[in-house]
Amino acid sequence: MRVLVVEDEQLLADAVATGLRREAMAVDVVYDGAAALERIGVNDYDVVVLDRDLPLVHGDDVCRKLVELGIPTRVLMLTASGDVSDRVEGLELGADDYLPKPFAFTELIARVRALGRRTSVPLPPVLERAGIKLDPNRREVFRDGKEVQLAPKEFAVLEVLLRSEGAVVSAEQLLEKAWDENTDPFTNVVRVTVMTLRRKLGEPAVIVTVPGSGYRI
Repeated sequence: MRVLVVEDEQLLADAVATGLRREAMAVDVVYDGAAALERIGVNDYDVVVLDRDLPLVHGDDVCRKLVELGIPTRVLMLTASGDVSDRVEGLELGADDYLPKPFAFTELIARVRALGRRTSVPLPPVLERAGIKLDPNRREVFRDGKEVQLAPKEFAVLEVLLRSEGAVVSAEQLLEKAWDENTDPFTNVVRVTVMTLRRKLGEPAVIVTVPGSGYRI
């Protein structure tokens, strides 16, 4: 899952991004509304964690722009105000969910994951294919009933492949979904991660390389 965190309090923004990355999400961070609109115009995000009170371009206007463009990205709006009227106003602007500050980080993660499941064709909370069972919420993976310990990027790549439901996923698509924008697009990190993931999942291999196209399960 790829997430954009838009928050002008840099310490909070960076802390949220760090926590989401530990949950195997690819996260980009910006600190104002203008930068958010720029990133949204370049990258495809599953979820935008959007502070409402932003400099340069207000969070409300960022949300309106997403709705205007018809982008399927889900919006989790953050605000220091917990008034019911403010929550209703945020949802009426087009936000998909609303979380007042201060918030419990576990709740933020749960809400981001719930929104991420709604960005495309609805999928079950637990993904299963070819003897592999992946639970994004618990961060657990099993192969034929045996638990497999994966690093965050390995987990993210496996989740993308399982969500594709047998379709081929290119290396570029994996790079976009599992890594943030600071990753060198010419790196071999995708190939290395897939190799490690194959080894950890064991035999028989379930990740198939489609020459010239990418990978599938």
